[in-house]
Amino acid sequence: MPPAKEGRGAVKGHHPVRIDSLAQAQALLREIGADDFGVKWMAPKAVFRAVKLKDIPCRAANIIKQEMLSKGGEAAVRRDAVSGQGSTDVLLLGTLRQYRELVGKLALQPFGLKALAEDLSRLLEGLEPAGGRMMPLPGGRQLEVGGRTLVMGVLNVTPDSFSDGGRYLQLDAARARAAAMVEEGADLVDVGGMSTRPGHQVVPAEEELRRVLPVVERLAAELPVPVSVDTNKGEVAAACLQAGAHLINDVSGTDPDPALLQATAAAGAGLIIMHSRRVVDAEQLVDQVVGDLAEAVARAEAAGVDGARLMVDPGIGFGKTAEQNLEVVRRLYDLQGLGRPVVLGTSRKSFIGHVLDLPVEERLEGSLATVAAGIMQGVQVVRVHDVRATRRLADMLDRLRDGG
Repeated sequence: MPPAKEGRGAVKGHHPVRIDSLAQAQALLREIGADDFGVKWMAPKAVFRAVKLKDIPCRAANIIKQEMLSKGGEAAVRRDAVSGQGSTDVLLLGTLRQYRELVGKLALQPFGLKALAEDLSRLLEGLEPAGGRMMPLPGGRQLEVGGRTLVMGVLNVTPDSFSDGGRYLQLDAARARAAAMVEEGADLVDVGGMSTRPGHQVVPAEEELRRVLPVVERLAAELPVPVSVDTNKGEVAAACLQAGAHLINDVSGTDPDPALLQATAAAGAGLIIMHSRRVVDAEQLVDQVVGDLAEAVARAEAAGVDGARLMVDPGIGFGKTAEQNLEVVRRLYDLQGLGRPVVLGTSRKSFIGHVLDLPVEERLEGSLATVAAGIMQGVQVVRVHDVRATRRLADMLDRLRDGG
């Protein structure tokens, strides 16, 4: 039998390689057999990053562009930035080595570029997988964030939530569901006493507390995992933290109740800041989400909330159209620059029904698809109704993504 003809590189096994992190670059170089010096020298050249800087004064942007070009990278600015007037966004394109050299140069420049260099360094460091870290919580609890994907189980003690409203209003039913979610693999349980579906009725704090407080007290005492409370009211947050809750999930995190921030800070609790502002410029959708969340993080820290206890949520379904929700899910990677664990809550939401034309009870596969997209972009926590299926999906994706 005659030997097969060589194709265009296929027979020898030539193939492209995708490198997403410095650790991957180092592993590939060691696989080749490069010596330690070669690994150290070449690995930063193998990792490419695109970074968008917002609202940079043009005179500073021109320096950034000049320095990045001199390092062999690229820097795009608006076409008339050379005038030095006004401000511009800057899109940087380069390898980690080029960024390191750029940061060193910018640290010596005027016009606020030293501070920008520090911000850029932190952003780039935040994109490198760092493994899990322990988040300290009240009551001696800890939550390991950044290792395996965490699954947050949704427990609505409401009569009108869009998915399971009315099912867990009674304390025994709520306790049984929470215990079942832990058995299915939930790493934390999120208790909510007010529906936030479109067109929901605002519930007074007294009624919200009547619904959630007995549940929180029992779950905090009984469950082996932390308990979160989904609320936007300072009064509710304070009472639930006093009752033993470990985190507050603030659905109005970009327009928070100052009392909620104060109560969270005083308790040493975790805080999830969710984006809930209406998008004003669809073309700047992700920029607005990231910018609003960055401001909210700074506000929470100024109020005394420990930065090590903060997480961010892009607010899928809040102030966004179905197409905008899809765009945010496509670009969840952009949130990594905030340097905070990212929480994703897409479970059974209407934008999934919009795409698949399915009712709430048939949106499991669509929900899992969005969870998968999030995990592969670095999301650390997923908030879901279907815990068992999500836990299995997350475990598989974690193994594929990180090699164990």
